[in-house]
Amino acid sequence: MTEASQAPVSGGEFSLLPLGDTLQRAIADQGYTSMTPIQAKAIPIVLEGRDVMGAAQTGTGKTAAFSLPLLHKMLKHENSSASPARHPVRALVLAPTRELADQVAVNVKAYARHTQLRVACVFGGIDMAPQTAELRRGVEVLIATPGRLLDHIQAKNCTLSQVEYVVLDEADRMLDIGFLPDLQRILSYLPKQRQTLLFSATFSTEIKKLAQSYLQDPVLVEVARPNATAATVEQRFYSVEDDDKRRAVRHLLRERSLTQAIVFVNSKLGAARLARSLERDGLKTAALHGDKSQDERLKALAAFKRNEVELLVATDVAARGLDIADLPAVFNFDIPFSAEDYVHRIGRTGRAGASGLAISFVSRSDQRLVSEIEKLIKKKIEIEPLELDDERPRRPPRRQDEDGERIESRRPRSPVNLATATSNDPFFNRPYEADPNADPSWESHAPAPAPASAPAPSAPRALSPYIKPRRKVAALLGGSKKN
Repeated sequence: MTEASQAPVSGGEFSLLPLGDTLQRAIADQGYTSMTPIQAKAIPIVLEGRDVMGAAQTGTGKTAAFSLPLLHKMLKHENSSASPARHPVRALVLAPTRELADQVAVNVKAYARHTQLRVACVFGGIDMAPQTAELRRGVEVLIATPGRLLDHIQAKNCTLSQVEYVVLDEADRMLDIGFLPDLQRILSYLPKQRQTLLFSATFSTEIKKLAQSYLQDPVLVEVARPNATAATVEQRFYSVEDDDKRRAVRHLLRERSLTQAIVFVNSKLGAARLARSLERDGLKTAALHGDKSQDERLKALAAFKRNEVELLVATDVAARGLDIADLPAVFNFDIPFSAEDYVHRIGRTGRAGASGLAISFVSRSDQRLVSEIEKLIKKKIEIEPLELDDERPRRPPRRQDEDGERIESRRPRSPVNLATATSNDPFFNRPYEADPNADPSWESHAPAPAPASAPAPSAPRALSPYIKPRRKVAALLGGSKKN
């Protein structure tokens, strides 16, 4: 593996890059002038046709670093033909989450808007029919999540035999054991000769070794210390018990005057419950997790970007790649199980050079997870106590005398004298008097004669001739003792 220098370089101007005029127009439309370090170092290497492993902090423009040079190299294939055969898939971009795939597609379409290259995005959770129709019309650039792409391959909606460029966005997650089987199946459909690009904010040693089997003499581009967090993000760790975390969120929102934040939790059920609780507390809240339909997830994310929602309670589906402009803060309500996920979570704030705040709540059971984060970011973590305003109503303090004895605030009740208690009902005040004409209840009485108008009693019903009488059996043989 060839390594590029790890020191940050000056950005340089986009206008100095050897990109096509249509791409330069799109760059100007986006308002881009100077390149970020990862763009300045990666774009020339991609244009040379080399395989690249690009590691840079989140929010530094990795999407443009791989999409602009690939679009430039595909300009030789652009045409205005309506035939799908003239528009085969030539570049494949794989992303681990639906939200990231959709975001990458929006950026690539913006860069290719002045060209005749077609861009499509396919991901799960929505109907396949519109995606199928778009794929069958032909696309040059396909952005996809692995599961939905395999569905289209099996349905023969697209072929990958002419793919020349492959990009794994958030590559450390794509090479994770959960995605690896699907990734290997997809790569088996691709030509052996291709240019492969891997981009991520974190690369563990194991992932780097695994990536060697998919790359050919790659160039490692690192513009910052590996797995480093952005210097523009203020990181604070507070010691908070589990039962006080929700109150801590409200306290810090008021204390820091935060208008928006993402609150990360570790489970889908926890995200749903916390979102409902914060909504009851009067905060405009939306939930984003894997049990939500794709339409609900996109609507929640869009409302958050439009500032219609104050808090977005999310699992790690929102931790990677999502670009939310001017997000002031993120909360780690739960410490992530993976230290790499911590780097990606806090990368949602402090993007593109802006300042941000990352707050993590540490309970007694999180010490091991915090130590893993320390090892990854190579930085000592100071856990601070957090004084919370007690919002629960309290009883007024009880008064005490000079000797410290408690003085009862309630007036003691006067005892009730049953002897003098009177009732207003004369029936209950009258003493008991026995009825002299009443007969004792223990004496038996003959039944009273029935009145003449009463109907005669019916004769007892005879047993049916089909019912046999029960045979008498001696008690020694299991019969009844009664005759």
